[in-house]
Amino acid sequence: MRAADFDYHLPPDRIAQYPAPQRDASRLLTLDRMTGSIGIGPFSTLTDRLRKGDLLVFNDSRVIPARLRAIKEESGAQIELLLLEPTGPLEWWSMVRPGKRVRPGMILRLQDRENRPTSVSATVLAKREDGHIRLNFDGTENLLRELQTLGEIPLPPYIQRNEGRPSSDDAERYQTVYARNEGSVAAPTAGLHFTPQLLETICHQGVETAYVTLHVGHGTFAPVKVDQVEEHLMHEEWYEVPSATASAYHQAKAEGRRVIAVGTTSVRVLETVFRANGGKIVPGTGRTSIFIHPPQVVGSIDGLLTNFHLPQSTLLMLVSAFAAPGRHPEGRDLILRAYQEAIRNDMRFFSFGDAMLLI
Repeated sequence: MRAADFDYHLPPDRIAQYPAPQRDASRLLTLDRMTGSIGIGPFSTLTDRLRKGDLLVFNDSRVIPARLRAIKEESGAQIELLLLEPTGPLEWWSMVRPGKRVRPGMILRLQDRENRPTSVSATVLAKREDGHIRLNFDGTENLLRELQTLGEIPLPPYIQRNEGRPSSDDAERYQTVYARNEGSVAAPTAGLHFTPQLLETICHQGVETAYVTLHVGHGTFAPVKVDQVEEHLMHEEWYEVPSATASAYHQAKAEGRRVIAVGTTSVRVLETVFRANGGKIVPGTGRTSIFIHPPQVVGSIDGLLTNFHLPQSTLLMLVSAFAAPGRHPEGRDLILRAYQEAIRNDMRFFSFGDAMLLI
């Protein structure tokens, strides 16, 4: 199976540069996997698609202000850092730009949001072949706390801002209203459409909610650079399944109720645990590098709420696998047909765009 099989043309003006005026004012495309029928309406019509007893599983990871500005102490040259994953309390793997002349032993002085030097510095400990660097931070005992004043929300590169800096509105809207566990460097975007009021309405409707945590890494959105999909290697991400979520999942399944994942990150957690435990969801923490693509069967869920994904991305492949379990190219064809319908109806794509429900 080739990565090019998951390509499609998206007019540039379909890439959402800003979120809808209100979170739930976006639009929703509903795809019936059995019949192939497609419906489009306001996101608020999600309540019409849910049944009493459905279990919605959300990812409650919180995006950290992972983009930092710094200068090289030896030259004063400015660079940009994007924190990727911690390896210790004050050690992180990071992307760096420009990074060609960054080498182990170099000291980087962090700047505040006004480009003024701060007392926090980082020493380059190592550099990998892919250009990522491992940093040890000094001048603080709590880096996550420092990020709240020094860092910026790491918007995806296809979202353009003046001088490349996100606004205060971005810091709020690129975060779900239920986010609580800090650690992601990209948002679980399917959840961005929910408001406290909509969540309350859903609960009053008799729909249950549960949470997992998966700290979304930059690699989630990394393009597939190999021709053959099966040769692509996924990055690892940390996850947690609380005991309450495992119990809610099994009770729903025992009673014949649907489990609907909110976002591909929730799917990756549930399917990882499901496959590792013979079809059971057990509580605990771990790391996953699961790569879900056709013709795999996604057995842990009955429905999926997600955004529209980039061409040739692993997330598009995951959605295609769920659309027609075990059947390729049917799933891919079904999803790409739905995407073309979304484009024809002027729906908005990617992180700040509209949503899609597969049931």
